[in-house]
Amino acid sequence: MIRPSVLASIALGLALAGPASAEEFYGTLEPFAQEAVYFVMTDRFVNGDPSNDQRDQGGAHRTFDIPLAPCDGQVGNIGYLGGDFRGLLDNAGYIRDLGFTAVWLTPIVDNPDQAFTGGDEVTCDGFLTDRGKTGFHGYWGVHFYRLDEHLPSAGLDFSGLTAGLRAQGLKTVLDIVGNHGSPAWTMPVAQPQFGQLFDAGGRLVADHQNLPPDQLDPARNPLHAFYNDKPDLAQLSDLDAGNPAVMDYLVGAYLQWIGQGVDALRIDTIRHQPLSFWKEFSDRIRAEHPGMYMFGEAFDYDAAKIAPFTLPQNGGISVLDFPMKQAMDEVFGRSGAGFERMVPALQLEDGPYANVYDLATFYDNHDMRRLDASDAGFIDAHNWLFTARGIPVVYYGSETGFMRGQAEHGGNRAYFGQDRIDAAPASAIHRELKRIATLRRESPALQRGLQLPVELAGDRAAFYRVYQHKGTAQTALVLLNKGDAPQAFTVSRYLQPGTWRDGFSGETVTVGRKLRAEVPAHGVRVFFLDQPLTRKDLRAELAKRMATD
Repeated sequence: MIRPSVLASIALGLALAGPASAEEFYGTLEPFAQEAVYFVMTDRFVNGDPSNDQRDQGGAHRTFDIPLAPCDGQVGNIGYLGGDFRGLLDNAGYIRDLGFTAVWLTPIVDNPDQAFTGGDEVTCDGFLTDRGKTGFHGYWGVHFYRLDEHLPSAGLDFSGLTAGLRAQGLKTVLDIVGNHGSPAWTMPVAQPQFGQLFDAGGRLVADHQNLPPDQLDPARNPLHAFYNDKPDLAQLSDLDAGNPAVMDYLVGAYLQWIGQGVDALRIDTIRHQPLSFWKEFSDRIRAEHPGMYMFGEAFDYDAAKIAPFTLPQNGGISVLDFPMKQAMDEVFGRSGAGFERMVPALQLEDGPYANVYDLATFYDNHDMRRLDASDAGFIDAHNWLFTARGIPVVYYGSETGFMRGQAEHGGNRAYFGQDRIDAAPASAIHRELKRIATLRRESPALQRGLQLPVELAGDRAAFYRVYQHKGTAQTALVLLNKGDAPQAFTVSRYLQPGTWRDGFSGETVTVGRKLRAEVPAHGVRVFFLDQPLTRKDLRAELAKRMATD
């Protein structure tokens, strides 16, 4: 957090001498930090309305159900498979009951009506290989003001979806794209919509005309003016950040959708536009929707390279925590690293971010291999994800270990379906995720509290989360064991004497100098103290972290 030095001095003084009730300790006051996010690739979740499948769309370049040759025994698919708003809304209760409070869904804007004939041939490990693919994922926008026809149903448009989710206790996170449209060149014969953009009235405002970027003439051809004359990602039409008309187009489109019930934005490929672009974009969005939480995808494992987006002078846009993802993969995946690997990833003191507690934390998504872990590894990952700092994000199906270890063309984006959802509660991963996610949903300390490590080594982790703000005081002591045998923990460092309660059983324990607890194999224990802190060294340490975070 960035706070004036005078406030830091006051906080430290209070910790050393002042009454406990006057102190404030927290990791963040960002309202969205209370949430836990379930990420759905809408087309691959549940087909709730077969009437919108568009199974005959595309003619010779059909768009529905295009299976690939097997990759590692799994058959990927690059066509639409029918998932829609109805399938999502019908299962909102399932998502809520798992302990989530928000749904992130992939872009909703209109995508091309044919499979792409250009680009590079799809391979098992290929990234940005797009020949024969469709826009089932939503990221190939051609009409940013129009819903893709595969998503709505009669009586259920986007505003109906967001209202329905809200009625089920779920916020809506909309995935948006600000740097590119659809694939735009290398087609043997130009295809309709590819490389084109249409405005709110349906008028063509940009057209790549199947030309490579270096053959565009934005100075003399108005239809080229939206695009850069150098390639960026594959054959995607690359939007010119320096053209004010591009900004107006995007802001207008996304204000339209936000006005239909969006609570937060996830920004795709954020590092492919300059910081100044995102500063103007975020300012214009927040002028209409003050405090709108946004987080971007900057696919880089170096914190110093993704942190600049979070700074106020660059728009104050949080990011997906890729460095933490890398650490989680090593700790909970097959390599089995110890909890000490988490220490540099946490960035709890003097890190480069505006506020590390506002980051969206995750272990995999649609653009990388799914986590390759045992059931116990997924359970351990969720126990960490829902107790450590940050806003947890879980990719659909991970509650059962769905398609674990698989890349994009080998099942990462496979269809989940109603049958798997109905069977999911039988999974141990599902059961334990629900347990820890529900606990976080009820705990201000786990949502927004300062994190103070006690032990992070081998199979053991112990840390505090402290939230003391405006009359609410809660300290959580988290004990994690990712080993195959039970572990006995004894915690005395910074321990506040008093009556603590077990977060799961509700039983209370009177604590003096030490708290002793056994944590089962691949288990978690969380103890809560629901009163202001009085221990002076603990208060001093927390005040120091308030001053430097």
